[in-house]
Amino acid sequence: MKYKLQIEKDIETLKRDLPTLFEKDISYEIYTRDIYFQDPVNKFKGKLNYRIIFWTLRFHAQLFFTKIYFDLHNVSQSDKDIILAEWTVRGTLRVPWKAKVFFNGYSTYKLNEEGFIYEHIDTWDRQPGEILQQFFRQG
Repeated sequence: MKYKLQIEKDIETLKRDLPTLFEKDISYEIYTRDIYFQDPVNKFKGKLNYRIIFWTLRFHAQLFFTKIYFDLHNVSQSDKDIILAEWTVRGTLRVPWKAKVFFNGYSTYKLNEEGFIYEHIDTWDRQPGEILQQFFRQG
């Protein structure tokens, strides 16, 4: 029962935190101290590093974009110990030609025996270089 309640808390926290991750910090109580994170450009372990990556996302969002959105489409338990979040990142770069950035992805969160997230793997629908090329296209 405690496990099920923790998963419900995880899902509700993700639904609340993810849409505003470019604007304000997320909650960290649903993650283990040694959380492992991986996306197509980063790979690390530990809650301090996890906090730093979210701070970096917010910093770069403000620095490089006039508008940026994290559209959360769905968060659900896809297996006994897995939560899946499907999303889109879209934004307008802070360049004179107002280039647009757009890509889809999903986050796979693995849960330990208490229902806390110990692994977060992001998968994107295109390669990082392809996303970077969007910076140079005319809006």
